[in-house]
Amino acid sequence: MVRDKRTSPDDGAEGVPRESDDTADRVELRRIQLGLSLAEVAHRAHMSPSYLRGLASLHGDFDPEGLTRLAEALDMTPFELLHGRVEPPPGQGGAGAHPRLRRLTERECWNRLDTHGVGRLAFPGDTALVVVPVNYLVDGRSVVYRTQPGSVPAVDAGTPLSFETDHLDEARACGWSVLLTGTTEHVTDPATMNALADRAGSRPWAGGSRPLWIRLLPEHISGRVIDTS
Repeated sequence: MVRDKRTSPDDGAEGVPRESDDTADRVELRRIQLGLSLAEVAHRAHMSPSYLRGLASLHGDFDPEGLTRLAEALDMTPFELLHGRVEPPPGQGGAGAHPRLRRLTERECWNRLDTHGVGRLAFPGDTALVVVPVNYLVDGRSVVYRTQPGSVPAVDAGTPLSFETDHLDEARACGWSVLLTGTTEHVTDPATMNALADRAGSRPWAGGSRPLWIRLLPEHISGRVIDTS
């Protein structure tokens, strides 16, 4: 639970909370967002839970190294931990000057797909649509990804599937998205599998043995872009 704001004689003004309380609140809120217990955050930061409580509240002396470890454990910077984020969350910065939405041509869609390596798969599940992120490669006019047999993205051949990836430019409030729909096939030719494995970006971020290559055979591709001028 986020703690109530408190004041002290050193605050300089009645009712003005100390920065220590703000920092403790940020630690608690970020811990909840990440789904971590206090003990798990302490373990990530290589410190005891009792030390973490004191460091988060900035009660007494604290060492900058410990503060840095705590920030890293919470996927934040030390400045964000002490003072809060100075930028709005992605996509909440407001529209750019003179935005223009237009459709991408098929060629523009493939050109943009080839500049990225992470996208999202969407396919029917037992009770609802399943959406999972994957590392991918563009191979000709198809998208391929590798996974582990029996895992969630290891769909059967012939499964109807959608694939989407996008790019955001926060500074200019513009970006693009591309959507593919089609069916899948398993890549079984050893020469093709070896050639794909030798390409840059072929190793998924998840690591481990992922010998199953799946190809999305697109039946339709579309995309949109927001430009600003």
